[in-house]
Amino acid sequence: MDDNKTSHIKHTPGYGIYILVWLALVTLTALTATVAGISFGKFSIAVALVIAMIKSYLVLSEFMHLKFEMKAFRIFVLVAILFFLLLIVLLFQNYSYY
Repeated sequence: MDDNKTSHIKHTPGYGIYILVWLALVTLTALTATVAGISFGKFSIAVALVIAMIKSYLVLSEFMHLKFEMKAFRIFVLVAILFFLLLIVLLFQNYSYY
């Protein structure tokens, strides 16, 4: 009779996953600081943005538990990220002409 009710499954990863993600974030932050001192020419900003995207993926999927959300919500987040990437590409395309 209660077909409209949704069941919530509690997903609690262990502390080990959180520690591994934290170590990955610390390592990627150190890598960002190291890359800032290296000249990649035109690709310096692109390398920093790729590292930032990896870090944001880790935070979104693990700490914000996005991988356990409904498919519609994940698609919404993906569309927002793709729109943001489009804006970044258009910004740097315009910036490269000056």
